[in-house]
Amino acid sequence: MEPLSAHGLPRLSWIDTLYSNFNYNTDGYDGDGAEDGKSQDSSETLPYIDESPTMSPQLCVSQGPDGEAVSPSPLEGEVEKGLEMKKLVLSGFLASEEIYINQLEALVLPMRPLKAAATSSQPVLTMQQIETIFYKIQDIFEIHKEFYDALLPSIQRWDEKVTVGHLFQKLASQLGVYKAFVDNYKNAKETAEKCSQANIQFQKISENVRVKGPKDSKDSSTKSSMEDLLYKPIDRVTRSTLVLHDLLKHTPKDHPDFPLLQDALRISQNFLSSINEEIDPRRTAVTTPKGEARQLVKDGFLVEVSESSRKLRHVFLFTDLLLCAKMKKTSVGRHQQYECKWYIPLADLTFQTLDDSDSCPSIQVLPEHEIEEMKMKISVLKNEIQKEKKAPKGQSRAERLRKKMNEQESWLLLHSPTIPFRIHNKHGKSYLFLLSSDYERAEWKESIQKLQKKDLQACVLSSVELQVLTSSCFKLRTVHNIPVTTNKDDEETPGLYGFLHVIVRSATGFKESANLYCTLEVDSFGYFVSKAKTRVFRDTAEPQWNEEFEIELEGSQYLRILCYEKCFDKSMLNKDDNEIVDKIMGKGQVQLDPQTVQSKNWHMDVIEMNGIKVEFSMKFTSRDLSLKRTPSKKQSGVFGVKINVVTKRERSKVPYIVRQCIEEVEKRGIDEVGIYRISGVATDIQALKLAFDTNTKDILVMLSDMDINAIAGTLKLYFRELPEPLLTDRLYPAFMEGIALSDPAAKENCMMHLLRSLPEPNLMTFLILLEHLKRVAEKEPVNKMSLHNLGTVFGPTLLRPSESESAKGQHITCASDIWSHDVMAQVQVLLYYLQHPPISFAELKRNTLYFSTDV
Repeated sequence: MEPLSAHGLPRLSWIDTLYSNFNYNTDGYDGDGAEDGKSQDSSETLPYIDESPTMSPQLCVSQGPDGEAVSPSPLEGEVEKGLEMKKLVLSGFLASEEIYINQLEALVLPMRPLKAAATSSQPVLTMQQIETIFYKIQDIFEIHKEFYDALLPSIQRWDEKVTVGHLFQKLASQLGVYKAFVDNYKNAKETAEKCSQANIQFQKISENVRVKGPKDSKDSSTKSSMEDLLYKPIDRVTRSTLVLHDLLKHTPKDHPDFPLLQDALRISQNFLSSINEEIDPRRTAVTTPKGEARQLVKDGFLVEVSESSRKLRHVFLFTDLLLCAKMKKTSVGRHQQYECKWYIPLADLTFQTLDDSDSCPSIQVLPEHEIEEMKMKISVLKNEIQKEKKAPKGQSRAERLRKKMNEQESWLLLHSPTIPFRIHNKHGKSYLFLLSSDYERAEWKESIQKLQKKDLQACVLSSVELQVLTSSCFKLRTVHNIPVTTNKDDEETPGLYGFLHVIVRSATGFKESANLYCTLEVDSFGYFVSKAKTRVFRDTAEPQWNEEFEIELEGSQYLRILCYEKCFDKSMLNKDDNEIVDKIMGKGQVQLDPQTVQSKNWHMDVIEMNGIKVEFSMKFTSRDLSLKRTPSKKQSGVFGVKINVVTKRERSKVPYIVRQCIEEVEKRGIDEVGIYRISGVATDIQALKLAFDTNTKDILVMLSDMDINAIAGTLKLYFRELPEPLLTDRLYPAFMEGIALSDPAAKENCMMHLLRSLPEPNLMTFLILLEHLKRVAEKEPVNKMSLHNLGTVFGPTLLRPSESESAKGQHITCASDIWSHDVMAQVQVLLYYLQHPPISFAELKRNTLYFSTDV
């Protein structure tokens, strides 16, 4: 018999529940809900008030016509009313939270005696069965007990100053536990059913679980089945999401709770979206040749290389075919439509083999500096848009700038991806997509291969069937907007700018020993970029990396970890990128919640991927703090000590640390992909720092044994920790003004004069570094590091305003503004010298043309 809800109606299946709420959370917010003339109402979804004795159904307010979860403009007396409504919503939710905690506790209680019995001579269940059935229940119980205990006193002492947003934000940030629970739910339910059938004792336990009643209830307890209780966490997230909508409606925009509740809602919606993408059969489009319902499994925007040019496509993966479509331009007021470019039945789809890759179009890759320059232009535009929005009557100009930024971001969207994803119709032609990371490529490949395990039949669609299917794509799609920031709400978080410190600790869950390593990716300008890579841990099923990395963030919101098995078979060489094809063992993603990572303490976390668990820790340092220079109190070392003090002590023109690191990089790191961009292991860098500071005799041996990225990282750290930047605080304003000169002759005169104005140790060190970076860039085809890449890495380290200069620009409040305002010019200064013909110290000193530094 179908289990009943609190209303006495048959409950939807857990998948249907998630999807009905997912529609409420997404489709109703982009205008789709109004297409057929029906307004989307919260009553169409599971109401969250069914277990809340203090709530009135009238309080479940539906969303506004534009779908925005914002508080209405209060009239006189409306503020008090809104405050009271907010309290009522919270009181109702608290009551249902108490019931939910009691239900979770009812599941936790039998778990303990079952575990005790499992180690005795008469076990009811095995430990493995107990772990499967009660997976993550204890963790979910503790999360909600803590949330309830913190929320209750806030409601008891209710007034306009009480804040609860941080509690909901924290609750949302722990949704990863629910993800693990959902992934295991089907397995838990099936295991519980099998155990009930096989064991009378467990059957009695599972059918007669006692649940405590609320404190104020006359009923001391109620009876429930374990199957019903295991369903409760599935239902809870959707209810919490609905409550967040209502709380936002009754919270003024200027209240401290508003941005926190908004962030919690965004996290919850993203979570529901990701869950539905994995577990929910999409609405039926048409039937397949076998008479089964054809469902949408996955869709997204990909860049296709077609007719020797890049084209943005919306790709739809159905249960039996892959369809590639483009958005048709329509007249104003008409709904968007798709035009099918091609489709491949999954029965005929294969992934390109290494032998026939020549039949696919070649990959066009733009020079890295063009990509970086476009990123900087976009950053400048963002800054201008923010200024215009604050200016009186600046909205129209802001809109024009936004349109321009949209064009530039779309260009970036097309030209950034470089990782090939080839698919092939075994009866016809091949197709090439370009993706930004291995993560996306693996996701698409895994989704297709999973469907191909079923008994698929090749299908040929008639023109009418193809038209019907393509027309249905508009309603079926789950990814609605091209991923550019101009499509985002202005109030969405801009992401983090600065440095993320990550320690990749260990991994478990591998079925057999292998050669294992991890890579780290973060998002930047809508795309993910690989930033770090651990060592390969050989022949083990439990790797213990314990490696720390420092990753630069540019508006990043997510960290991804991919776990690979290293392939040492030279016959597996990939013709596309000249690299050995390594197997992805697992992949996972975590949101960079500013509240969590910006604390001074390390935040520990676990990413679960295909049964594999990777443990890691992270903390974040803002760009301002990370580049703040603190002089060393010890004058005996080299880090944090003035460069002239070091060279005088060493009786050298260039510090020993600079010469040795450069020599080692040129000896064995100049061909390394991403040299100076890929992070070295932090513990190795710290070991080298200590060795140079204490003048250890074993430095040369350490350098020859150390990973080359750690040596490159040590050199960068040395320049970053100088008490003042290499190009000096005094000359910083002149460098900024010199690089802005339009006349080439004036710029040349000024920039050369500024070099001559540097103290001799600074100048000699700069010229040595300059020539080294030029030699690195000569190997760009191999190491992928252009002059512009190197300028981006070193510019902000060698050239930075003093704290007094920074104080003058305190009107720049946003981290992204700081990036666009200062860093762009710093990179341009270094790039000017990198692109300049060789500069010799002797030539500079001979040429004494006068040019005032007060440009």
